[in-house]
Amino acid sequence: MPTDNIHGTVVALADATGAPQGVLLRGPSGSGKSDLALRLIDAGAVLVADDRVDLSAVANILWGAVPAPLAGLLEVRGLGILSVPHLSPVPVVVVIDLVAPADVARLQPPETIDLLDIAVPCFRLAAFEASAVAKIRAVLAVVKAPEKVIR
Repeated sequence: MPTDNIHGTVVALADATGAPQGVLLRGPSGSGKSDLALRLIDAGAVLVADDRVDLSAVANILWGAVPAPLAGLLEVRGLGILSVPHLSPVPVVVVIDLVAPADVARLQPPETIDLLDIAVPCFRLAAFEASAVAKIRAVLAVVKAPEKVIR
């Protein structure tokens, strides 16, 4: 079972059946990973891991888990480290690379990234835009039903 520990944040949103769908947020320090995670949690998501994520590949599924010392901890800039409910591990179904607004293409071509030899859909978003939470929900819908996107 291949594994890796990376810098990032994972939150889980429930699909239509209630099953958790992991969203891996990546970006440099200060790019908005924890801030966006906090807004997603406020909108019903559950924290998986903040700052460090243990990734593993099992049966062609990428799993995201929290390293034990960080379980249930979320850094909120300006407030400190908060204790929040968490869920771990979860299947990671999409990667969101957090970038500056100018680096988000108006129409992004479908992309994937290989993590532990598993191809995962990858999108670029600006974390601090008001629509970021809604865009992540839309991304999850696109990942589940890519034929619904008109290009």
